[in-house]
Amino acid sequence: MSSTVNVVDVTYAQTGESVNTDALGMREMQQRVFAKRDAQHLLIKAPPASGKSRALMFVGLDKLYNQGRKKVIVAVPERSIGASFSTTRLTSHGFFADWEVTPERNLCTPGSSAGKVDAFIDFLRSSDPILVCTHATLRFAFERLAPDEFTGTVLAIDEFHHVSADTENSRLGALLKEVMAGSDVHIVAMTGSYFRGDSVPVLSSEDEAQFTPVTFNYYDQLNGYQYLKSLGIGHHFYQGRYTEAIGEVLDLDKKTIVHIPNVNSGESTKDKIEEVGFIIDTIGDVIDTEPDTGIIRIRRSDTGEVLRVADLVDDADQKKRADTLHYLSTVAAKDRDGVDIILALGMAKEGFDWPFAEHALTVGYRASLTEIIQIIGRVTRDSPGKPHAQFTNLLAEPDAERGEVTVSVNNMLKAITASLLMEQVLAPNFNFKAKHGNDDAPEPGTIKIKGFKEPSSERVKQIVETDLNDLKANILQDETFAKAAAGSVDPETTNKVLIPKIIRDRYPDLTDEQVEEVRQQVVVDSVIKNGEVREVGDKRFIKMADTFVNIDEVSINLIDTINPFQRAFEVMSKSVTPSVLKIISDAITSTRVEISEDEALALFPKIQNWVKVNGRHPDVRSDDPTEKRYAEALLFLRRLKQQREAQKQASEIGTDQ
Repeated sequence: MSSTVNVVDVTYAQTGESVNTDALGMREMQQRVFAKRDAQHLLIKAPPASGKSRALMFVGLDKLYNQGRKKVIVAVPERSIGASFSTTRLTSHGFFADWEVTPERNLCTPGSSAGKVDAFIDFLRSSDPILVCTHATLRFAFERLAPDEFTGTVLAIDEFHHVSADTENSRLGALLKEVMAGSDVHIVAMTGSYFRGDSVPVLSSEDEAQFTPVTFNYYDQLNGYQYLKSLGIGHHFYQGRYTEAIGEVLDLDKKTIVHIPNVNSGESTKDKIEEVGFIIDTIGDVIDTEPDTGIIRIRRSDTGEVLRVADLVDDADQKKRADTLHYLSTVAAKDRDGVDIILALGMAKEGFDWPFAEHALTVGYRASLTEIIQIIGRVTRDSPGKPHAQFTNLLAEPDAERGEVTVSVNNMLKAITASLLMEQVLAPNFNFKAKHGNDDAPEPGTIKIKGFKEPSSERVKQIVETDLNDLKANILQDETFAKAAAGSVDPETTNKVLIPKIIRDRYPDLTDEQVEEVRQQVVVDSVIKNGEVREVGDKRFIKMADTFVNIDEVSINLIDTINPFQRAFEVMSKSVTPSVLKIISDAITSTRVEISEDEALALFPKIQNWVKVNGRHPDVRSDDPTEKRYAEALLFLRRLKQQREAQKQASEIGTDQ
């Protein structure tokens, strides 16, 4: 059994800036949003616990009182999240009005969908200003409404990543497009992760261009906390059943949310109730279950201390689960001793507020980066007595004796590349500029790079300022790239072929020159954030590919020789046995994606150099992966040449006839 290895270990400055408020009662993120309040369509990208719900209240009230809007509609994905938008006293903190939602205009309550739809339509035709409902109620109501009936309204969509540009399969995406085209609606879109679990974008590039983005990143948020000092993200690999391994990573001294695997996943035993029983047995002996709250009291096997455990997995008794959720959202959200461990499956993710949570323990690979970010967000809230937050992913090691080795390896790769994305998201931001001759020393936070292409247009600047992490998510979710990240593809091919292709797919409006500018930003930003910076005297050195380089000597050519995400494989090599590592390596090699024309052409100059140095052509049967890839590329180019010559001859014969 391997020990837990953290991919990410970040320490923050605890400046207090992101949680301090101004004279209007606004935090730093809310001030940024309010500064853009006149925009017709706002896209707010900010992490969990940064205050997005209150930011919407400030903007919504300004639009009602000062911008001529008549109504604000807030749509949330789950009923429980509606509580974040309930009546809030803002005047007591300096704002000019309070956010008031009357009970009949809060549709995040129990009841039939038909009744909710009637209430929604009644609201539109009433004089009431504010309504809170679920995404589902909004969708069902829209089936009975025309787009122009949203004229004069503000439509706020929380957890905006639920929208999809694939409007044929996303009713919420289709609704948004029709309402924007058929009315003067103002949109406020809010999300902690502006990317989906699939490869479909949230908005098409044309629709996204209509939004004014406001970005507040994870680093800004966590660096500005008062109490939380550090965050770790790691993996623990196990063999056999997870229920036998979970005791090795379940720290009973920490406030913990455990997410057991989906019943359709390989890690699941297919009996979720029995799995909960195993976890409870790992903790200790059950004393009783409180009738009013559903909280299970358990005496720890090791210390005898009594722990309070909430079971959100067992959904057989809906009233009992509703009582537990109510208790968690009211008492436990304010009282540190209210609960110690929460066991969940599909719940306690987005919008779930338990400030005291210190450890998120997730069993099995999560296919969605959004889901991972949402789970990590449960433990990154600032709270007294919480200096460290930890996310641990408990993953099954691939086993050559069992089937589905390739699936297991791919899951490991994707889980670790997701963590590498979080490392990028959680690291401080740098500004990159071109280095010309003997420039003056750069300003703090700026790194000058030889041969670097700075953004030449407003479009590229906007992508760099607001989309870089979203673009990295696209890259890391690409199947070809997941294998490249583990070192199975030449670094320059990764940087100069695979990454530009993904950029072109995401931003088809960019010119080749703009694609190259964005590409350089992605690669440079990723390599620098993965690097280790050290100061020696008055010089700074950065570790790249196991070598320390003077930061003043960094060039784009040097950076392009480094795979920006190769640490995925380094992490695995440290945390699994050599035999398991060989299984992983063999699986990557056997499932390597067929070589593309772009990659083969990019490799050809290197192949020519290789032939000069070695005096022979590369051998496809070589044990050296680089030589083998060169041989594959050469075979591909020869086949391509033969095909084109055959086509040319056929064409000439046809012309002669």
